[in-house]
Amino acid sequence: MLPASFQTPAALVLLIGGTIACFAGYRVFRVVLGIYGFILGALFASGAMGTEHATWMIVAALAGGVAGALILIAAYFVGVALLGAGIGALSASLIWAAFGGEPGAITVIVFAIVGALGALALQRYVIVGATAFGGAWTIVVGVMALTGDRGAAAAARSNVWLPYPMHPSPGQYWVLLIWIVLGIAGVLVQLMVTGKQK
Repeated sequence: MLPASFQTPAALVLLIGGTIACFAGYRVFRVVLGIYGFILGALFASGAMGTEHATWMIVAALAGGVAGALILIAAYFVGVALLGAGIGALSASLIWAAFGGEPGAITVIVFAIVGALGALALQRYVIVGATAFGGAWTIVVGVMALTGDRGAAAAARSNVWLPYPMHPSPGQYWVLLIWIVLGIAGVLVQLMVTGKQK
């Protein structure tokens, strides 16, 4: 992915973006979409470039980041439905994984459709929950990368799909507890302060 000299700035971007998403995601939902669009676009674009061409990889990451941000901001009107569909698909995977299997394509599609419809019906709460827990996870990964956690660093170096892993530090379950506590704190702050409806 990124050369070692750029991992600290990337971790700072994750930390700042995660904090904004976690504690003010509903109020600045378009900004959050832009931040995550930039991160995803940069990951896809930089993953397509070889690590031996650092300059071109950075250019590709910036161009991909801008394109990703613009795409997600433009998709604001379907962003909530996409969030719900993603949550539905993730739920199907987690449920089947708990029983040692994988859901079929039809099952994932059904869960995604139900998630999208539910998200549209409960728009405010879906945005608050998704941004709080997504931002909390981004904070955890950013902090672990800044502190030099071997698991996070190895994940970032080995595979472009792993900068946002389900287990940033295998064997350390306290990380998941911190993620849940941060996510709940983000939900409460957004519902009571930053995302309060007028």
